[in-house]
Amino acid sequence: MRATTLLALVAAFTLVEASSGDRLSGFQHCVSHCMVSQCSTPHGYHPSLALRLTRWTCGDDCEYTCSHSTTDNLIAQGERIHQFYGKWPFWRFAGMQEPASVLFSLFNLAAHAQGFRAVRRHVARGHPMRPFMLLWGAIAVNAWIWSAVFHTRDKPLTERLDYISAGGSIFYSLFLVTARVFGLWDPSGRTRLTASTATQRTRPWLPAAVMCTLAFAAHVLYATRNPRFDYGYNIQACLVIGMVHNALWVLYSYRQRHRRRTSSSHHYTIQPAIAVGLMTCAMGFELLDFPAWRRTVDAHALWHLSTAPIVVYWYDFLIKDAKDEAQWIGSAREKLPP
Repeated sequence: MRATTLLALVAAFTLVEASSGDRLSGFQHCVSHCMVSQCSTPHGYHPSLALRLTRWTCGDDCEYTCSHSTTDNLIAQGERIHQFYGKWPFWRFAGMQEPASVLFSLFNLAAHAQGFRAVRRHVARGHPMRPFMLLWGAIAVNAWIWSAVFHTRDKPLTERLDYISAGGSIFYSLFLVTARVFGLWDPSGRTRLTASTATQRTRPWLPAAVMCTLAFAAHVLYATRNPRFDYGYNIQACLVIGMVHNALWVLYSYRQRHRRRTSSSHHYTIQPAIAVGLMTCAMGFELLDFPAWRRTVDAHALWHLSTAPIVVYWYDFLIKDAKDEAQWIGSAREKLPP
């Protein structure tokens, strides 16, 4: 679930201008030599089609090649591996800087796309939460698209789009859980839907939607007010929103379990609390920042991999929850006088 994935960044994030590998004299000499020998002549750089499509310049290619040659030398000398420009050295594939993170981002995208289709297929069209769930899925798909793009090519624009899209998913997830927990989807203001209120046209969720939209717009404007994106503020804001989001889902599980102690169909209501716990455990990968295994899979990639099955678990809960409400409505309608 994209709503909680940025929480781990508060522990992993450090705003620096350069990494230790950038300052190594061997690396700097290698880049300078490459720039002179490869980039100073019109025919010195011959990128493949994949590199041209992913916009690798001669300078980018020099930095990539030198980061790996420097790493090879460090390993041969028994020294530790360094980061270069804030990243561990990764073997690229088809122009992708971090192919494992791209692949695992697509896993999450696929999980949300499948969940979106499942909501359309299994949740009744008249259920008031259905549009909110579908929009949540669409926003999450967009966020994971930009995550994949960012890990394909780390550029200022792709980085901003990744952060902003992830932030949008977090802010909307807060609205979704607020609507569910506080019954804003119920025109009567109660936490259960009844047959008599199901057809009313009021929109008690509208003020919350407007507030979340304005808050997100203000968040983006503040984070982008300077030429340099305010990453520190962005992560802190997403951390706060994510913590509130998680707390509300735990509150939902507690309230529903308490209300339905004697019901045989209440078992699914514990799923949000479990999902929040699983996502918190998954964030532990970000705390285990280590050099990429075989220069392919690092802790960040494993974090993305671990969140994909949790997304499936979330959609399973949302559909069960919606079906349970629909069944309750159906029973109420059968008891209404003709």
